[in-house]
Amino acid sequence: MIAVLHITIRMHLSYYGYDRVSLGSYFGGIIVVVSKVHELDQRLARTEQQLRLLQKISRFLVREMKLQDALDSVVSLVVEFMECDSCLLYLLDNRELVLRASNRPSAVGNVKLTMNEGLTGWVAREKRLLAISREAFRDPRFKFFSDLPEDTYEAFLSAPVLSRRGVEGVINVQHRDPHAHTGIEMELLSIVGEQVGCLLMLSQTEKTAGEHSDLVLSAGPPRAIPSRDR
Repeated sequence: MIAVLHITIRMHLSYYGYDRVSLGSYFGGIIVVVSKVHELDQRLARTEQQLRLLQKISRFLVREMKLQDALDSVVSLVVEFMECDSCLLYLLDNRELVLRASNRPSAVGNVKLTMNEGLTGWVAREKRLLAISREAFRDPRFKFFSDLPEDTYEAFLSAPVLSRRGVEGVINVQHRDPHAHTGIEMELLSIVGEQVGCLLMLSQTEKTAGEHSDLVLSAGPPRAIPSRDR
């Protein structure tokens, strides 16, 4: 059918005096337009996915749920959106970065490092995003952990978890194979780090207010409705 349409268009244009060169330019222009429309559709679809991810994480700020469940859910959403092989979330505890959530939970709680150790420690110390597209394990700042198979992965993207108090931890995304991180991926992980920082602040606020330490709420304690003078 496409071939028939192609021949029909060629005959039609030839009838009106278009030569072979003009026909080539005509069809070349159509291909360019179709390609740009397809690229735009892909970008729009990716942007919609990004917004859905941030919306889902934002809902953790207003739902009554355990902090650990919220952290685990953030990791799962990031893995799904980034299409990565690993996501590791470290939180600062007594000046140590402790692995608190991962899509491979066997090492959770067992991997610890100081602010001066590894790529993760560098991100926490400098409070800066770090992106390495290949051979991350060859970086001089890299620290090897026998408990983490991710240490052999090629690509490494890391963002600090930040709140008003400062650095709260680090979130890492890794790919087994080389991966050129896009601007959207880098910006997105930075925003996720800030959202996780908000989760931690809310949890700490509730603990201080005497609420259950595992709950993550944004609405605060119930407030009495003021009475009106009559």
